[in-house]
Formats: sequence, C-alpha cells, structure tokens
Amino acid sequence: MEINLSQPPSPGLSLPARLAKDVAIPVSSCYQCKKCTAGCPLTSAMDLFPDRVIRLASLGQTDMLLGCRTIWVCASCVTCSTRCPNGIDIAGVMDWLKEEAIRQGKAVEQPAVAAAHGFFLESLRRGGGRLSEVDLMRRFTFFKLRRQPDFKELWENAKLGLALFKRGRLRPTGPPALRCRHEIDRIFQKAGKKYYLPVFYFTELMGLAMGHSGAAGWLARHLVDPRPLLQKKGWLR
Repeated sequence: MEINLSQPPSPGLSLPARLAKDVAIPVSSCYQCKKCTAGCPLTSAMDLFPDRVIRLASLGQTDMLLGCRTIWVCASCVTCSTRCPNGIDIAGVMDWLKEEAIRQGKAVEQPAVAAAHGFFLESLRRGGGRLSEVDLMRRFTFFKLRRQPDFKELWENAKLGLALFKRGRLRPTGPPALRCRHEIDRIFQKAGKKYYLPVFYFTELMGLAMGHSGAAGWLARHLVDPRPLLQKKGWLR
C-alpha cells in the first residue's frame, strides 16, 4: 500500500478505544521515543516503522494501518514491546491489526504471511496448545502449491523433513495436547472463535464412573458445557 503522510491525518478516537477495550493496550501512552523502531530487525522491509504504527493508532487511522505492509512483515519477536519504556505491547497491536484486517476482508500486502498466520493459530488450536510443525507445514505447502508451484523448494523441504524425522526431531502426529486444553479453547473463544467440542479430564470421567456426588459441579465449570451430551447418552442424570 502506498503510504502518504504529507497531509496531516484527521484524528479519530475509535481505534485507541477499541485497542484499550479488546486487548488492554494504551497506545496513547506512547511519547515517540522510537526505541521500538531502533530495536526492530525488520524495518528495512516495512512501509511504516513501529513507532509510526503506534502514532497512527493513537490518531485512529484504522484504514491506513489495516492496509500497510508492516503488520504482515512483523515477526512477533516482541523486541519492540520489551524495549518500550511505557510498557506498550507493540507486537500485540500488530497482531490485533492483522486479525482486524482479516475480519474486515482487507486486501493483504503479504498473502503468504497472512496464510501462515492463520495456519499457525489453527494448528495451535487443533494441537491443544502445542504446535504441530508437520500440520503447519503441510497446510502452508499446499497453500503455496496452489498459488505458485515451486517443486524444487518442495523437494528440498521434503528432504529436510525426512532428515529431521530420522533424527527424532519431527513427530508426524504432533506433540501431545496440554492438560489444560480447555484453557486454550477459552482463549480462542474469547478471541471470537467458537468451538463446541467438550473436553474432559480423565479424573472427571473416573468420578462419573464411580458415581461421585460432585461430578455435576466439576462439569459446570467447563468452557463447553458437556452435561447435555452426557445426559443424552444416559451417563449423567
């Protein structure tokens, strides 16, 4: 996107308010010390430096930010957030802008980066909080093959994957899910992604099987209420 800052933008208040409400990031606290930009390793590929992103966010320039290349170039290394003296989560602002651009159906400057972003989150959700590199690369590779086939790159990646598998560094089935998978589901639901698959602890199932009186109370605390399913199956009264 062509960024033109020759004319002063008309300030707006909606974007700073949404960032404060949705992700509790006070962009208006920025006093433009530019420490974020000084520490960013990817400014050479950006059309807006991180300090300008925060400045434009505090001025409510939503359209300009959602159409820029910077939010997709950002590697989420969190160097900017770490260096900020006012504790502004600049990398969090970049992530929020990515999600908002996708929600609004904006044209993306870096479609491969946008696809990788989505595949990463989906693989993380499906893996119960742990990333399956095999699932992520499989989906991203098919995405690239559909857009612009590069069989030489595919062959090189296949050889690398085989070498990693032989050394035990790659698990085709992915890592085991975390025990607190329901918390991962809670995070995704809070972000606006709804899932309806109940998750059980093994100890809860044991309590149900043994007729423990507190079982109904445990199940009431789940993110996805499993009691209707259990009642339908006749396993819970």
